[in-house]
Amino acid sequence: MRAEEIRAIIEENERLREEVSALEQANAALQERLEEALARIAELERGKRKPPSFVKANRGEKEKRPRRKRAAKHNTSRKRMEPTRYERHALERCPECGYRLRGESIDYTREVIEIPEPQPVEVVEHQVIKRWCPRCGRWHSPRLDLRGEVIGQGRIGVRVASLVSYLRTTMGLPVRKVQSYLETLHGLRLSAGEVVALGHAVGEQLRPQVAAVKGVVRRSAVVHGDETGWREDGRNGYVWAFVTDGAEAVRYFEFAFSRSHLVAKQILGVPFRGCLVTDFYAAYNLLPGLHQRCWVHLLRDLHQLKEEHAGNEAVQGWAKGVRALYDEAQGWLEAHVEPSQEERRRQYESLYRRSCELGEQYAQVKDHPCRTLAKRLLRHQDELFQFVLVPGMPADNNLAERSLRPLVVLRKISGGTRSGRGTQTRMRLATMFHTWAARNLNPFLECLSALQHPAAAPAPVPP
Repeated sequence: MRAEEIRAIIEENERLREEVSALEQANAALQERLEEALARIAELERGKRKPPSFVKANRGEKEKRPRRKRAAKHNTSRKRMEPTRYERHALERCPECGYRLRGESIDYTREVIEIPEPQPVEVVEHQVIKRWCPRCGRWHSPRLDLRGEVIGQGRIGVRVASLVSYLRTTMGLPVRKVQSYLETLHGLRLSAGEVVALGHAVGEQLRPQVAAVKGVVRRSAVVHGDETGWREDGRNGYVWAFVTDGAEAVRYFEFAFSRSHLVAKQILGVPFRGCLVTDFYAAYNLLPGLHQRCWVHLLRDLHQLKEEHAGNEAVQGWAKGVRALYDEAQGWLEAHVEPSQEERRRQYESLYRRSCELGEQYAQVKDHPCRTLAKRLLRHQDELFQFVLVPGMPADNNLAERSLRPLVVLRKISGGTRSGRGTQTRMRLATMFHTWAARNLNPFLECLSALQHPAAAPAPVPP
């Protein structure tokens, strides 16, 4: 061992001895102060005075009840995301004495979520090289195939096209907002015409998937239907929505200038073997097959009837009787988790018979306040309690109305579309993007995948 290392060890020894001596002296001083404090506390305890008369006496200790345990579903903390980068923070020397620190373990961690710096667009120039063949005496060049990278002969890549379609359809941004977003974050300047043309191109690429969604609607056992107004080039028309729920959930939208039952008949196909859940619009009366009418619409009309005739006991009693049938049906389904089909049939027949009795009570009484709703009960007597017969069928049409809400908002903002092609593109994009969202899929990634792997056009769907 070198003399310098021995000398360093001796100096380190001396320094440590000095530190130990200083710590021992500090410990002795603290011990003396502790003894003084204990003596003072004992003195104060002996000379303790009674509290003044205005001071309330302490309450006696109550028997402690066992603490209620919180439900297990609430015993969860915020889930941390998977780190994409680690930053280490450690001290090299002691902040008090400057001695080099040794060993390590994680004291605590802190999660910071941030997005990377916006990426500028990537502009790729594909150079097709031609080369000379001395034997053939000709120039030869490869055939450029960019399918899955761009749509057709355009210059905009599929990622930009998917992003523009996502912003326009899911986020509901107008063209100028999309232009501003692309230029601000990615330095890409697109004209309004290019943004619109991208939507048309994506809609055309998604045409096979839209036809597949329409096929799912026609094969489904339960379909919710609804319609809302839409303007095309200043002309009034309608958006028809037919949606399903479950693992194969779809949202299908189609525009037509007509509100006739023939439009719904063409969309659903002939014969449609499922059960259609709708409101009480008369066009649905002409469609064959099973129907379930929306009880929310009926209950809303009953509530309005009761408010308009608050002092009429007969009206109040009749409306409450109709509401009681609905409450009984829902209560029976809650009480019977897995009823047999025979039990469902008996309950359905009981509700059916009593609803007919309520309808017959005032359907023929002219000028009676309940006549309109009584006639509705008789007209749709076999369409009110199908949700009791069919397992899993809802009693309302809320799914279709919620599915139409995004298009209603767009209609209020933009006023509709300017051309037939624009309407068709809007319906196709809404069909696919809302279908992906209903299946808990990422609409942007699904659209990108569909553009990168274009499907062949399917056979035409029969009318």
